[in-house]
Amino acid sequence: MRIIVWIIRLAVFLVLFGFAVKNDQLTTLNFYMGKQWQLPLVLVILGAFAAGALVGVTATLSSLVRQRREIGKLRKSLRKAEAEIKASAGTAVVPRADGDAPEAF
Repeated sequence: MRIIVWIIRLAVFLVLFGFAVKNDQLTTLNFYMGKQWQLPLVLVILGAFAAGALVGVTATLSSLVRQRREIGKLRKSLRKAEAEIKASAGTAVVPRADGDAPEAF
Protein backbone atom coordinates (compact mmCIF):
# COMPACT_ATOMS: atom_id res chain seq x y z
CA MET A 1 0.00 0.00 0.00
CA ARG A 2 2.83 2.41 0.83
CA ILE A 3 4.39 1.77 -2.56
CA ILE A 4 1.15 2.76 -4.30
CA VAL A 5 0.95 5.98 -2.27
CA TRP A 6 4.55 6.86 -3.17
CA ILE A 7 3.90 6.12 -6.85
CA ILE A 8 0.88 8.45 -6.78
CA ARG A 9 2.90 11.16 -5.02
CA LEU A 10 5.69 10.83 -7.60
CA ALA A 11 3.19 11.04 -10.45
CA VAL A 12 1.57 14.18 -9.00
CA PHE A 13 4.98 15.76 -8.45
CA LEU A 14 6.06 15.02 -12.03
CA VAL A 15 2.84 16.46 -13.46
CA LEU A 16 3.18 19.63 -11.37
CA PHE A 17 6.88 19.93 -12.20
CA GLY A 18 6.13 19.61 -15.91
CA PHE A 19 3.40 22.25 -15.53
CA ALA A 20 5.89 24.60 -13.85
CA VAL A 21 8.50 24.07 -16.56
CA LYS A 22 5.97 24.74 -19.34
CA ASN A 23 4.71 27.96 -17.67
CA ASP A 24 7.95 29.77 -16.85
CA GLN A 25 7.32 32.88 -18.97
CA LEU A 26 7.01 36.23 -17.20
CA THR A 27 3.59 37.64 -16.41
CA THR A 28 2.89 41.23 -15.48
CA LEU A 29 0.59 41.89 -12.54
CA ASN A 30 -0.90 45.38 -12.66
CA PHE A 31 -1.85 47.00 -9.36
CA TYR A 32 -3.43 50.36 -8.57
CA MET A 33 -1.42 53.61 -8.86
CA GLY A 34 0.59 52.22 -11.79
CA LYS A 35 2.41 49.55 -9.76
CA GLN A 36 3.49 46.46 -11.68
CA TRP A 37 5.20 43.20 -10.82
CA GLN A 38 6.70 40.80 -13.28
CA LEU A 39 6.69 37.23 -12.03
CA PRO A 40 6.83 33.79 -13.61
CA LEU A 41 3.33 32.51 -14.40
CA VAL A 42 3.80 29.43 -12.25
CA LEU A 43 4.42 31.62 -9.17
CA VAL A 44 1.24 33.59 -9.85
CA ILE A 45 -0.75 30.37 -10.15
CA LEU A 46 0.88 28.92 -7.02
CA GLY A 47 0.14 32.12 -5.08
CA ALA A 48 -3.52 32.07 -6.17
CA PHE A 49 -3.78 28.41 -5.14
CA ALA A 50 -2.18 29.12 -1.74
CA ALA A 51 -4.51 32.09 -1.16
CA GLY A 52 -7.55 29.95 -2.03
CA ALA A 53 -6.39 27.17 0.27
CA LEU A 54 -5.90 29.67 3.08
CA VAL A 55 -9.41 31.06 2.63
CA GLY A 56 -10.84 27.53 2.60
CA VAL A 57 -8.99 26.53 5.77
CA THR A 58 -10.12 29.71 7.51
CA ALA A 59 -13.77 29.06 6.58
CA THR A 60 -13.51 25.46 7.77
CA LEU A 61 -11.77 26.48 10.98
CA SER A 62 -14.59 28.80 12.03
CA SER A 63 -17.12 26.01 11.48
CA LEU A 64 -14.93 23.57 13.41
CA VAL A 65 -14.61 25.95 16.38
CA ARG A 66 -18.40 26.46 16.45
CA GLN A 67 -18.99 22.69 16.40
CA ARG A 68 -16.48 22.06 19.18
CA ARG A 69 -18.15 24.71 21.32
CA GLU A 70 -21.54 23.07 20.76
CA ILE A 71 -20.11 19.61 21.57
CA GLY A 72 -18.73 21.01 24.84
CA LYS A 73 -22.14 22.37 25.80
CA LEU A 74 -23.81 19.07 24.96
CA ARG A 75 -21.27 17.12 27.02
CA LYS A 76 -21.87 19.43 29.96
CA SER A 77 -25.64 18.92 29.74
CA LEU A 78 -25.10 15.15 29.42
CA ARG A 79 -23.00 15.11 32.60
CA LYS A 80 -25.70 17.13 34.36
CA ALA A 81 -28.42 14.71 33.22
CA GLU A 82 -26.33 11.70 34.30
CA ALA A 83 -25.82 13.29 37.72
CA GLU A 84 -29.57 13.84 38.06
CA ILE A 85 -30.22 10.21 37.11
CA LYS A 86 -27.71 8.98 39.70
CA ALA A 87 -29.29 11.22 42.34
CA SER A 88 -32.75 9.84 41.62
CA ALA A 89 -31.55 6.22 41.35
CA GLY A 90 -32.79 5.54 44.88
CA THR A 91 -36.36 6.24 43.77
CA ALA A 92 -37.79 3.31 41.82
CA VAL A 93 -40.57 3.93 39.32
CA VAL A 94 -43.07 1.10 38.85
CA PRO A 95 -45.90 1.23 36.29
CA ARG A 96 -49.42 0.84 37.65
CA ALA A 97 -51.53 -2.17 36.76
CA ASP A 98 -54.34 -0.05 35.26
CA GLY A 99 -51.95 1.64 32.76
CA ASP A 100 -52.07 5.11 34.29
CA ALA A 101 -49.04 7.15 35.31
CA PRO A 102 -46.32 5.23 37.17
CA GLU A 103 -46.04 5.44 40.92
CA ALA A 104 -42.82 6.29 42.76
CA PHE A 105 -41.80 4.42 45.91
